[in-house]
Amino acid sequence: MNCPACGAEIMPKPDTEGYRCDYCHQVFYPGEEDDGVEVLGDQPDPATSRACPVCNQPLVQATVAKTPLLFCTQCHGLLMRMGELLDLIDALRTAVDKPAVQTAPERGDLKRTVQCPQCRRRMDTHFYAGPGNVIVDSCGDCFLIWLDRGELTRIAHAPDEVGPEDHDW
Repeated sequence: MNCPACGAEIMPKPDTEGYRCDYCHQVFYPGEEDDGVEVLGDQPDPATSRACPVCNQPLVQATVAKTPLLFCTQCHGLLMRMGELLDLIDALRTAVDKPAVQTAPERGDLKRTVQCPQCRRRMDTHFYAGPGNVIVDSCGDCFLIWLDRGELTRIAHAPDEVGPEDHDW
């Protein structure tokens, strides 16, 4: 199987049903649900004219739980404003019956280079600060965050992190 982003051969990712590209460090989950994305039109919006930072396909307008975002119909990545992410996660968590414990991402995934679809500068690739064990890409200049396929679902389905001060000892 070849990587949809760069064309290199991809290998199964240990402990998951996904595949990992050793060349561009993308992770793919064939057949996985698309994070509840509702595409508003299959044609790119000329007003946004942004390309996917992973596979360079035009992004289209979409929503998840009524939150507007841009979506890649090829690699199924999501681009959204940072300020809307927490409200979206809260909305998605209301439908989660039982949180799922997830494996940690591979540190090698931090080495990938992704350019911001808006300003074209390199996005910061880092561990997401909340639950979900995912690595995200963000642009502090444009206040945008890029989530690869399945990452939004992983965050929404992750158990809440409880600090020692939150326990009833």
